Amino acid sequence: MAKRHLDPTDPAAEEVTGDALAGYLRAQATEFLRALRPHRESGGGHPARTAGGAGSGDGAGDSVDAVRALRRSARRISGSLHTFRPLLDTAWSEEMRPELAWLSGTLGLEHAYESRLERLLLALHRLSGATAFPGQTSLPGRSRSGQAAPVAVRTSLAAGADAGPAARPAPGGGPDRGNLTVGAAKAGALLERQLTLARTRAHSTALQALGSSRFHAVADKVAVLASEVPLTPAASGTGLGGLAEAAEERLADAVTALPLLAAGHPYNAQALVHGLSPDPSPHPQDGPWHQVRLLLRLHRYAREVLHEGVPVDGRLIAACQALNRHRDASEAAAAAAQAARTPRIAPATAYALGVLHADQRHEVEAARFAFQQAWQQQPVAAPVSAS
Repeated sequence: MAKRHLDPTDPAAEEVTGDALAGYLRAQATEFLRALRPHRESGGGHPARTAGGAGSGDGAGDSVDAVRALRRSARRISGSLHTFRPLLDTAWSEEMRPELAWLSGTLGLEHAYESRLERLLLALHRLSGATAFPGQTSLPGRSRSGQAAPVAVRTSLAAGADAGPAARPAPGGGPDRGNLTVGAAKAGALLERQLTLARTRAHSTALQALGSSRFHAVADKVAVLASEVPLTPAASGTGLGGLAEAAEERLADAVTALPLLAAGHPYNAQALVHGLSPDPSPHPQDGPWHQVRLLLRLHRYAREVLHEGVPVDGRLIAACQALNRHRDASEAAAAAAQAARTPRIAPATAYALGVLHADQRHEVEAARFAFQQAWQQQPVAAPVSAS
């Protein structure tokens, strides 16, 4: 395998070639198969729900981690096939990429709905000033069961709504807390019904996918990839630097096209207008930011291929985290707006959902501001991220 140089400016260092790409793809394929093991040992059940069920403790937590690792490897394989596709068999790579994207997206939907519900209920709890519930002081990471935190928040919201005006926060410079508290419990219940239904459907879809011939075909191809990478005849002697630089240039062009001047302030009032309208289409401002997030991911994966073991630029890690928060808040705001369009809901419920939507759009703007701050920093080495 060609030597991976740590300093691209060193003329004595050997250029990273297609052999390094083959080694990276084999390693990711091996990780994919290792993460797949709980699924195979369970006889084909959803890895996130095997080993004792959704709420059984460490077994379920290990299976959730296995699903995360499965998606992590699938994304890296797919991203590398995209960036370095001239060095790979065209027919094979063009067939593999959409299948890996399908698998990763399908397995991620259930967790996405779970996290979205948790995020929205916690935001409602914070905005309404409901009595704090035991053991919950801040937004947690991924819950193992996916149930405890949302149920606790809903109970707290309901308690706040039933406590009467004397127990509610006095109106101030923000939203009408009294009216918000009245509608928060019903808004939370509506969101829970809608997102739990979506999560249940996503779980069923994932189960069907993992038992399908399509999934087994993907797994079989990844198993072959773990030992044999279909490089083109000239790939072993071809440098990867030019293709990695092209990916970085696409990212830089996309970032340049972003309205970073607007993101230079943590609040952009224009971003609220679309979501408050009856138009259910995606927010028009969000698309370019989502595209930058995908291009930034491809850039990071290309750097992993070229610089194995080299600490990741801390600026890239911070930028990725900011864009992940941007996506989560954007999707949560869309869910609140969709719930607000439910026919015949009470005015207090609609009001609570409107405040919730505006809150999440504020979070979107804060994430854009954080990205802008991170992107303008000087590169700083940081530990390699596992995301």
